[in-house]
Amino acid sequence: MTTLNIYEDSKPDVAVVSTSDPAEIGERLSAVGVQFERWKAEVELPENATQEQVIAAYKAEVDRLSAAAGYQTVDVIRITPDNPNKDALRAKFLDEHIHDEDEVRFFVEGSGAFYLHLDDKVYQVVCTRDDLLSVPAGTLHWFDMGPEPRFTCIRLFVTPDGWVAKFTGDKISASIPRFGEQAAA
Repeated sequence: MTTLNIYEDSKPDVAVVSTSDPAEIGERLSAVGVQFERWKAEVELPENATQEQVIAAYKAEVDRLSAAAGYQTVDVIRITPDNPNKDALRAKFLDEHIHDEDEVRFFVEGSGAFYLHLDDKVYQVVCTRDDLLSVPAGTLHWFDMGPEPRFTCIRLFVTPDGWVAKFTGDKISASIPRFGEQAAA
């Protein structure tokens, strides 16, 4: 289930806002400049669909978003619990960082949590199937795919080089409940 939890960065142990209402999630994120949408596939996808099949199923939405924001590259990433590199992949983006361009992810299946550090709050957005999240360039954030990752996402880029993480060195990500920890609680 898609959820939004908002924490005060000075008191990260308890969420001050918690909702699973997609309309409220969209409104709260829009108010801080973050795009959140829900998409539906144009066709039913087979299990283990190819990158081409996934992109074709969401072609109208991908084309609309690409035209509006200038995205030039689209790909699909799939991570499953049996991936031998899952721990390294998880660790790669667990620390707070920024990118020079938007980080755009559409969840075709599975789930993951984005954490957005905006002003004195941390917005934890647990994205699930049909969720699109666009984190604006320069936004402090991190991503947690959980200890047993399972997701397929469409990624959109202006250029893949603009998506290289620039880490801040701030350790705030260690103080907010991780995606797997919260799911287990």
